[in-house]
Amino acid sequence: MGRNLIAILRGLDPAQAVDVADILIDAGFHMIEVPLNSPEPFKSIELITQKYGDNAIIGAGTVLTAENVQKVKDAGGKLVVSPDANPEVIRATKAAGMLSYPGVMTPTESFAALHAGADGLKLFPSSVLGLGGYKAIKSVLPAGTECYAVGGIGPDNMKEWLDAGIAGFGIGSDLFKPGYSLDEIKTRAANIVAAYDKAAA
Repeated sequence: MGRNLIAILRGLDPAQAVDVADILIDAGFHMIEVPLNSPEPFKSIELITQKYGDNAIIGAGTVLTAENVQKVKDAGGKLVVSPDANPEVIRATKAAGMLSYPGVMTPTESFAALHAGADGLKLFPSSVLGLGGYKAIKSVLPAGTECYAVGGIGPDNMKEWLDAGIAGFGIGSDLFKPGYSLDEIKTRAANIVAAYDKAAA
């Protein structure tokens, strides 16, 4: 699927959903997450998946209940991201045939999420966990466990995380906030993709 970058579009409005997705897909993002504490998130997910569902992974963030997992699936989503590691949400996600990336910060949470069937782990907030914390957790995780760093990640610190073995990143406010113009989002997306490519080279 290319670059392991998840665009986190918290606060996205359905009226701008496709325009923003156009910019991100064109810039090189292949994973888009619409947090459920955004305005009409299921509508935004539906609109984006109608256009890009066949060539990108679209889904939801801040998914806290099994009921919302089903709503994400009904909207066409393929990805469920949470700030916590709720086994019920993880199992519902896998039962629905979608990708599960729950939020974790400790070895206990990490293993509980994997035991429940998670496809990978969202280290959140990674700015608090830090590289040292990630390296310590990574040393005890099963080989090949996909971990994404989310929170405090930007162009300036991608390389050190990639060098430490992180699989990818979730990018939020460095990429999108309500009120950013489309031109600003385009510039930010280009800068983040360029930084990722340079760091991953």
